[in-house]
Amino acid sequence: MTENVVVLGSGYAGAGGIKSLESALDGEADITWISDVDYHLVLHESHRCIKDPSVQEKVTVPVEDIKSPETEFIQDEVTGVDTDDRLVSLSEGDDVPYDYLLVGIGTRTAFFGIHGLEEHAHTLKSLDDALGIHEDLAEQVRTASQADPVQVVVGGAGLSGIQTAGEIAEFRDEHSHPIDIHLVEGLDEVLPNSDPSLQAALRKRLEARDVDIMCGEFVGEVDEETVYVGEDIELDYDVLVWTGGITGREAAKNCTVEQDERSHRLQAGQTFQTTDDRVFALGDCALVDQPGENPAPPTAQAAWQAAEVVGKNIAREIRGQPLQKWSYKDKGTVVSVGESAVAHDVFVVPVVDTFGGLPAKFLKKAIAARWIRDMGGTGRALSAWPDM
Repeated sequence: MTENVVVLGSGYAGAGGIKSLESALDGEADITWISDVDYHLVLHESHRCIKDPSVQEKVTVPVEDIKSPETEFIQDEVTGVDTDDRLVSLSEGDDVPYDYLLVGIGTRTAFFGIHGLEEHAHTLKSLDDALGIHEDLAEQVRTASQADPVQVVVGGAGLSGIQTAGEIAEFRDEHSHPIDIHLVEGLDEVLPNSDPSLQAALRKRLEARDVDIMCGEFVGEVDEETVYVGEDIELDYDVLVWTGGITGREAAKNCTVEQDERSHRLQAGQTFQTTDDRVFALGDCALVDQPGENPAPPTAQAAWQAAEVVGKNIAREIRGQPLQKWSYKDKGTVVSVGESAVAHDVFVVPVVDTFGGLPAKFLKKAIAARWIRDMGGTGRALSAWPDM
């Protein structure tokens, strides 16, 4: 009897896992792909839609352009996984049986119990999120003036927060809109826990775009008009975006394998196997073991690398062969600030730690184009290049 492999999610882990599985299995098993959307979103470039919503055509790849005709696709929301009966529960459709399961459903935004935050803030975890931020900005600037500019607060100065603030600045400057931008980070510097030279380069570019950076105080509460920071700072806002952390999706919570008690991200070994040998997990939704104390980082780069191995390992498990252990290799960081970018410790320029300018901008474009090419072909990558 032919085995059935089911893949959950169409992000970097899910889409990359499909490519890897189809190559490794080569028709040896049936593959079913389940996602709540019928496209793959290049999430690390989704902020481009904040300035120009038409870019959505460049940062999405239809699943039909990614998968082979033999792979079945089901568009539905996953609500849980029963590992005893090997069933995936869906919001609308019938349960889907599996012999082997690959969980790559990503994460959702963490609000850390901050009162009012989830109710009033935009997030940036989907295409609709990015388009929603654009629509809110466009609505607010209609009644704004130089004397009464739109007040935008971006909470969290990690990769998403920095790129969001930079893209809003690009939107403001391109159209000469009156917008004030405040970037709030509870820790002591932008892009916390990264190299000081990278932090300094990003701060310099953010400040050059007139982004007000506030570090060292945490958001404590939010109401419909004000963000309360620390003990005595009050920021009135018209548009609030929160990018301050991640936690597991509800479907992961309802997956009966070992998981982190607080975030419900699934525990997985270096082979991507969970506590159930027939369930594999990778990407943001998983805590994938690595040599040392920390799991693999929840980044696109890590998911890309992991996806190349996971398909081979599922094929090996089906064949009764030993599995390959995966170790993450950090190839550096590239962050956009509007149309500019900063690169740090990238493998293509080993003699320079941190740089910006045209080389960093070109590298940022090249990274996005390479992934889009791998998912949707060279033509789609070339079309997307100008907007990355």
